[in-house]
Amino acid sequence: MFFNLIISVLLRIFRKILSMKLDFIDFSLLNYLQQDSKQTNKELSSRLNLSVTAVYERIKKLERNGVIKKYVALLEKKHLNFGFMVFCHVKLSEHTESSISNFEAKISLIDEVLECYHVSGEFDYLLKVMVKDMDAFRYFMINKLTSLKNIGSTQSSFTINEVKNTTVLPVK
Repeated sequence: MFFNLIISVLLRIFRKILSMKLDFIDFSLLNYLQQDSKQTNKELSSRLNLSVTAVYERIKKLERNGVIKKYVALLEKKHLNFGFMVFCHVKLSEHTESSISNFEAKISLIDEVLECYHVSGEFDYLLKVMVKDMDAFRYFMINKLTSLKNIGSTQSSFTINEVKNTTVLPVK
């Protein structure tokens, strides 16, 4: 019985690995969806020379296998009064497993932090922070970021101009 369970689990894993093999059409489909995920299956089927059903099945396969994580609307930050982007380096004062886990859990709850990366080098983390203006950033620094336990030091860089910002992965 235990042996059958192991075989069953291994077969599911093996099927998933095989089903994740992407072909040229999958990559084309992913590129179209990255450009505009609101396209209908009918529009995509005409671009890809596939039936609507085939496009639907491929999209479902990509979603099931985690290739497509989710669909989102990309917002224009200027229209929503978010014009101040800051990249903030954070150095922790302690590097135990629990202090790292605690920092990562707490930073994930702060709305102004759009992205957080554990990095190599002089600092431990790189944060992408979006706020309204310098006053809002000061409030963020004093009341949110540096109020967290284990913050050793920070260094911030303010953006002057956004040269490139894309969510499109170069899949081929």
